[in-house]
Amino acid sequence: MPTRSLSRELALLVLGQVPEQKAPSVADLSLDAVLDKALETLTQHWRESLDSSAADLEQAQQSLLDSELQQGLDSTHDSVRSHLRSSLTAAEQVLNGLSASLELPRLLLLGDQEQIRRGALERVQQVLNQRGAIDSRLDHVMEGWRLTRLPRIDRDILRLAVVDLESMGTPPPVAFNEAVELANRYSDEQGRRMINGVLRRFHDAKSSASA
Repeated sequence: MPTRSLSRELALLVLGQVPEQKAPSVADLSLDAVLDKALETLTQHWRESLDSSAADLEQAQQSLLDSELQQGLDSTHDSVRSHLRSSLTAAEQVLNGLSASLELPRLLLLGDQEQIRRGALERVQQVLNQRGAIDSRLDHVMEGWRLTRLPRIDRDILRLAVVDLESMGTPPPVAFNEAVELANRYSDEQGRRMINGVLRRFHDAKSSASA
């Protein structure tokens, strides 16, 4: 994985542990301690999600068995098949998330590399220093939503993408793809679509303003 991508992912994990109301200085953050906490939080999240998916699968299986006793009711079969597909999709998302969580020890190790650490903390500092202005500009392209309504992880992915676009010299297609990749790893399908759409509108609005 490129150094830039690792730095961005580390920055996302650090931001997730920083209070939004009263953020400390980057100098006061212990990267190792923050990443350890992030690993614990994510592992617990995916454990709970996996338990929920397991319960959904059991319910779908029971519904499927019950439907076998009701021959000729196509609507019942359709409903069960739909429920089973949804449960399998949820389980797949959880397994993908578990895979991402299992890679975090690698990030903890790589966090000792100075270039990656420096890139991550630079991104965190940029977000913390400009968060109010970044959030205000993102709100203008939310189309009926407010940034505060999004999950924290999605807000931080968007903030990091804006920093990439405006402060790190990252080409827009690369910034978009990297943000979507982070959403694939740490958010969900709805979050991925939202992030992709918001960033493209943000870039279009910026381009129109500078034209």
